[in-house]
Formats: sequence, structure tokens, C-alpha cells
Amino acid sequence: MSLSADQVLQHFRTTGALLEGHFLLSSGLHSPAYVQCAKVLMHPDRAAELCRSLADKIEAELGQDAVELVVSPAMGGVVVGYEMGRQLGVPAIFTERVAGVFELRRGFALEPGVRVLMAEDVVTTGKSSRECIAAITAAGGKVVGASCLIDRSAGAVDLEVPLISLLGLAVPAYAADELPPELAALPAVKPGSRYLP
Repeated sequence: MSLSADQVLQHFRTTGALLEGHFLLSSGLHSPAYVQCAKVLMHPDRAAELCRSLADKIEAELGQDAVELVVSPAMGGVVVGYEMGRQLGVPAIFTERVAGVFELRRGFALEPGVRVLMAEDVVTTGKSSRECIAAITAAGGKVVGASCLIDRSAGAVDLEVPLISLLGLAVPAYAADELPPELAALPAVKPGSRYLP
């Protein structure tokens, strides 16, 4: 069952996961909109419906048995990674930052050459996704694709593997010294999970 863009947005709006204002993103950029996937993923029925629709897109693009394992970056990708694994019928694990670098912990390990889907909640600049993909590759996995619920770059981010998203949003993001006046007039809020120096 494929959800339309309007149906996906409705899930995010209904749960308060699509925010408007002035937000400081984990990338250090500023934006007038923020997608807080945790607010929609806290509802198991919504998470299942969104991830089932994304799983259908992944299987259509990569093939029915293309993925053997889902790996996601902690913290934001853990819930969506677990649910993607459940929907695809494969195990799901996650990477964690240790001294600023993603790595596998908790006894997680990859079989050499295992076909991996890297699963994120939101992709903006692709920084966390690229770091997670690097950790998967370093651990011996073969990344066959990447996925996210929301691609804030609307297809502009290049991860060097197919990026399959449930919804692409073209939301502007600005450097601190390039803020439009209406955004600069609002106090910046940091709603994400990653610490900014």
C-alpha cells in the first residue's frame, strides 16, 4: 500500500511532527521548518503504516530480496530502522557515536558482504547518512541503498547509493550569516538530538 504525499504529510501534521518557526539543525544550518520524526514514530500504528509504504518503494526499486540487514544511525534512526527491518522481514541494528564517529557496539557485527539498507528518519545534508554508510562499509557490509521517511533535500543529496524516501520536501536551510530577515527576527530553537559545539 503506497501512501500519497498528502497522506504522509497528514500523519506528520496530525502528530505535531512538522514544525514551523526558526530552527537550528544538527548540520548547523537554520531553517523555517523542522521535521521531528519521533513525534510520528511514537505511534506504532502510524510508524507501521509509514514504514510499510517505504518498504514497498524499497522492494520495488532494489528488488524483493535485495536487503539482508537494516542498519541505522542512533539516535534518530533507531525506531525507523527497527520498523523497516520488521517490514522487510530482516534483522535491524544500529550504529552509535563513539568519540564523534559512528561504530557498531552492543555486540553488533556484520557478516562480510551482507547486503545492508541504511535507514534514517530524516535526511537534510546527508552527513549522518554518509557517516553511517562509512561505518557499515568499514565493518564489512555492502550498502545496497539508503532510506528515509523525509528527504529534506528533495533529491539533492548524493549518498553514492540509491536514496529512497517516502517524501521529499524542498525546505530551505541557511548559514547563520545568510538568514532572511523574517527568520533572523525569530529566536532559534534546537529541537534535534545531536549536540552542536
